[in-house]
Amino acid sequence: MVAGWFTHDSGEEDFRLLGTRCTACSSVVFPREDSFCRNPGCGGGELTEVPLSRRGRVWSYTDGRYRPPAPYVSDPETEWEPYTLLAVELAAERMVVLGQAVPGVSVADLTVGMEVEAVPGVLNEDAGTVWTTWHWRPVEGAR
Repeated sequence: MVAGWFTHDSGEEDFRLLGTRCTACSSVVFPREDSFCRNPGCGGGELTEVPLSRRGRVWSYTDGRYRPPAPYVSDPETEWEPYTLLAVELAAERMVVLGQAVPGVSVADLTVGMEVEAVPGVLNEDAGTVWTTWHWRPVEGAR
């Protein structure tokens, strides 16, 4: 997907989204920012990479029932399958991160406040390449 947005060398148990923290005001942002602090009240500019919390709580969710337009990669010859989108609150970072649910999780499987975790997922693949992204997966027994 986008280089530097998540760890990609490790197994699922070590998978983490990567943000940046301002050394002046301690604001954490995702996606990462490498040029300036996004906090409008901060003049700081030194940013360090920081792994985000692996688990969070569902803040909101919805389903995508249409095929997005280009540049989204999708084979128009295959039947469209709806997907589930989540907004997940990471309490320690005081932020909400958007992402897709793991395949097979629908809006009927989710509740606001449910605990979920970031796991590696597949955005697209062809004969020679797999494009990795992140998905949110409900934590066992979190309903």
